[in-house]
Amino acid sequence: MSSSAEKIMRGVGASPGIAIGRALVVSRSPVQVPYRPLAEDQVDREVERFREAVGAAQNELNAAKAELGPDLADYAYIIEAHLGILGDKMISQRSEELIRSQLINAEWALGLAEAEAKGIFEKVKDNYIRSRASDVEYVAGQVLRHLSGNNGIELSTIREKVVVVAHDLSPAETTQMDLGWIMGFVTDMGGPTSHTAIMAQAKAIPAVVGLERVSAEVTSGDFVIVDGSNGTIIVHPEEETLHDYRDKQEAYEIYAQEILAQAHLPAATADGRCLEVGANIELAEEVGTALNYGAEAVGLFRTEFLYVSQKTLPTEEELFTNFAAVAQRLDGRPVNIRTLDIGGDKFASSLELAPEINPALGLRAIRYCLKEPSLFRTQLRAILRASVHGEVRVMFPLISGVGELLQARQMLEDVKRELAGEGIPFDPDLKVGIMIEVPSAVAVADLLAQHADFFSIGTNDLIQYTLAIDRVNEFVAHLYQPLHPAVLRMVRQVVTAAHGAGIPVGMCGEMAGDARDVPLLLGLGLDSLSMNPLAIPRVKQVLRLASAEEWAGLAEQALGYATAAEVGRFMQGELARHFPEILAPRTPLPEDLG
Repeated sequence: MSSSAEKIMRGVGASPGIAIGRALVVSRSPVQVPYRPLAEDQVDREVERFREAVGAAQNELNAAKAELGPDLADYAYIIEAHLGILGDKMISQRSEELIRSQLINAEWALGLAEAEAKGIFEKVKDNYIRSRASDVEYVAGQVLRHLSGNNGIELSTIREKVVVVAHDLSPAETTQMDLGWIMGFVTDMGGPTSHTAIMAQAKAIPAVVGLERVSAEVTSGDFVIVDGSNGTIIVHPEEETLHDYRDKQEAYEIYAQEILAQAHLPAATADGRCLEVGANIELAEEVGTALNYGAEAVGLFRTEFLYVSQKTLPTEEELFTNFAAVAQRLDGRPVNIRTLDIGGDKFASSLELAPEINPALGLRAIRYCLKEPSLFRTQLRAILRASVHGEVRVMFPLISGVGELLQARQMLEDVKRELAGEGIPFDPDLKVGIMIEVPSAVAVADLLAQHADFFSIGTNDLIQYTLAIDRVNEFVAHLYQPLHPAVLRMVRQVVTAAHGAGIPVGMCGEMAGDARDVPLLLGLGLDSLSMNPLAIPRVKQVLRLASAEEWAGLAEQALGYATAAEVGRFMQGELARHFPEILAPRTPLPEDLG
C-alpha cells in the first residue's frame, strides 16, 4: 500500500475486531504548565479562574453524558466517575488549597494535586484499580486545557473514514466517535481495564492501547491495520498482509455476530452438563454490561474500589446502596460479594496501612478485616442488609485455614444478631463462600468444606503463591504458568474436596476467562466460571461445543504430564482437534519452564 516498509507495532488489545484504513493523527500538544508565584491580592482571582475551568470541564462531561444513546446508557457511570473526580477534594479542593497555601498559579497547583492523586492509585498492583490513575489524568487534563484556552479534540466533527491515532483519549472523547466515520483507534497510553478501553468495547470499535510511540511514528494518511484482538497494528501493510487481514476482518465480523447472538443461551455441554458462567465486576454500573454479554451471575463483586476511590472510609449506607443496586439489577441472579481484599498489593487512600517488608505475605484480605473488626462489621452489615434485595452471597478472600473461616463466620453471626435486634431485615440463610487462593487452603480443603457453602478458586493468587512467583516482576513473570502440573493438581484436589462435601466449586481468576483453558477446567469438574464480561460469549460457545465426559478423560491425561510445557503442547493439540475454527493456539512453552 506504500513505498514505506511494512511495520508491526505491538500494544494491548483493548477492544476486539479489525479496522483497516487511513490514519488520522489527532495530536494534542502537551499544554505547557507555567510556574507563576502570586501576590496575596491575586489569590482570590486565581481560585475563581480555577473554578471557572472546573465548571467548563463539568459542562463538557455533562454534555457528553447527555449525548449517550440508549445503547450506551449503562456506561454513563464512566462519565459520572469523571464528574465525581472533578468534584472530589483530591483534585478541586486540593488544588485550591495549594493555590492559597503556596501562593502559586492554578495550573501549577493542579499539576501538584494530580500527581498526589495519581500516586494513590499507582501504588496498587491490581490492574483495574491502578488504571484509575488515567481517569485522574483525563480529568486534570480537561481542566488544564480550559485554563490554557486549548479546548482539545473534537472527534464528533470528523467526516472521513479514518483510524484515529492519538497520544491518549478520554472516555468522553470515545463516546463522541461516530462509527460511521471512525473505524478504530490506537493510543500511546492506556491499558485493558481503562475506562477508555471499556467505552471502546461498549461501542464495539477495534482499539489497541499502550503502544507508547504510535502517535509519533504514524503520520496522517498512512495506511494502517488495527487488530484489537491481539493488540497489534500494522503500518504500511504489504498487499499480501492486507489481503489476509481483509479475510480475517470478514471472518471476525461473522463470528462476533454469531457468538453475541448466542451469548444468552445456557452454557450446556454437548452431553448435557450445565455450568454457571458469571462476570467479575468492580462497580454496580457494570451489571448492565455483564448481562448484555450473557452473564448468568456475578461470580465476583470486588469491593476495593469503594475504598480506594475516596479519602474517607465508605459508610455502611454507601456500601449497602452499592450492594443492593447490584442485587436488584441482577433480578434474581446470584452475586458473590467478596469482602475487602486490601493490603499486600492493594492500597486504600482511606486506610492507614503500615509498610511491610513482604506485603504479599502480610496483613491483607481476611487477616486485615479480622484485625479491624469495626471495618469488617460495617461490610457485613451492608451485605446482610442487601441480601433482601436479591440472591446475595458473601465470600471471604485469602482464607488459609479453618480457624480464620470460623472467626469470620462468628463475626457474621454476631452481626446477624445485631441486625435482628434492631429489626433490620436480612436473609438469615445467606450463603457463605471462601476463595481458595493459598496452598494451605488446598491442603485442608476437605476441612474447610465442612464450614462453607461454596468454594471459588482465585487462580491469580493461587498460582503466585504455589509457584512462588511475583507475576509483575519482569524477571520471573515468564514462570507464571496456569498449566503448571502443581496448579492443575491443586484445582483437582479442591474440586474433589468440595464435591465430597456436597458443595459447588467455581473459579474467578483470569484462567477462568481464557477460552483455551476452559475445556480443561470443564474436565477437572468445576461447576461455575466467572470472568471479564467480554470473555463470556466465547467461553459459553466453547462449553456448548465440548463434551464433559470426553474432557474429563483428557483432563486425566493432562494431569499425567510433568511440566507446563508438556501440558501446553497436549492442550494445543486437543484444542486444534476439537475447536479448530474458534481457538487461536497459545504460544508454545519452552522446555525449561517447568
